[in-house]
Amino acid sequence: MNWKAQLIKLRGESRIAVYFEKNQDWTERIKQQEGSRWNQTLGVWHLPDTFDNRMLFQIAEAPIKLPSAEGIAEIEKFKCWLLSRRYSESTIASYTEALKYFLTFYNDKAVAEISNEDVIRYNNEYILNNKLSGSFQNQIVNAIKLFFSTIRETKIEMDKIHRPKREKILPNVLSKAEVKLILNAHGNLKHKTMLSLIYACGLRRSELLHLKPTDIDSKRGIVLIRQGKGKKDRIAPLSDKILTMLRDYYIANKPLTYLFEGKIPGEPYSEYSLQSVLKQALNKVGITKPVTLHWLRHSFATHLLESGTDLRYIQELLGHNSSKTTEIYTHVSTKSIQQIKSPFDDL
Repeated sequence: MNWKAQLIKLRGESRIAVYFEKNQDWTERIKQQEGSRWNQTLGVWHLPDTFDNRMLFQIAEAPIKLPSAEGIAEIEKFKCWLLSRRYSESTIASYTEALKYFLTFYNDKAVAEISNEDVIRYNNEYILNNKLSGSFQNQIVNAIKLFFSTIRETKIEMDKIHRPKREKILPNVLSKAEVKLILNAHGNLKHKTMLSLIYACGLRRSELLHLKPTDIDSKRGIVLIRQGKGKKDRIAPLSDKILTMLRDYYIANKPLTYLFEGKIPGEPYSEYSLQSVLKQALNKVGITKPVTLHWLRHSFATHLLESGTDLRYIQELLGHNSSKTTEIYTHVSTKSIQQIKSPFDDL
């Protein structure tokens, strides 16, 4: 089977495009890769630009390099350290991946000899030259700081490692009319209930998929969200409308372990399948915006704010550590803006 892989830029993000002749077996294999997506415009499957994916697809534009033997050993020790402190799987994966990139760049240098000047050089010669995002750079900084703070002999001075200036990006928000269209698009009760619950309670994708039937407390009218981001438990209110939908869904599907299960009983519904559910809904109602599941959470928060809910309560419902994180929704709420009269109207 002939195939070719190369780096591409999509919405400012570095991705790995994989080109191959139409083949069902290869399509299924690509679908199983974490983070894989199909781009209709380019007619190509693409995956996250990660160290492992570069290794897997042997990209010609990016000659394969590895960390030194010492670097590989240190990455493994770092991974064990993260595991022992019960960091989430996604954090462990992203931090070790970021460290692989950094130590690969300095695979000819002893780890203990790496200095702050080397961090600056890496930012300039690798991140900026390859036009990688500020969020990627921030992830590298997080990994470097945490890794080198666990090593005693190092030339790195932690307080002198600076993060890139944070980009002020507003969250994407749908109108209530658009949300209603999306939630009513599916005739399938399971698909409709999953999307509805994300919006009704402002859930993250992983929080929805890890819910168990016992987390729904119908008598108190709440859902218990266990070990969300930051390993925090929180509760969210359940309206009578969503409770009725959940009861109908439970009677029809009788889930065993997780509230929403995949084809294998007792196993959680997959992230890829949930994304596909949303994509199908968007196609059915003709919404062409690049809507993601997180847009429903953003819309939940913004609509609460516009209906007069106190920002402190919204912070609790979303599980934000800082009120500053929640305050960003004040910048996308249209309630106050719509009351402002444009001087154009007086001309």
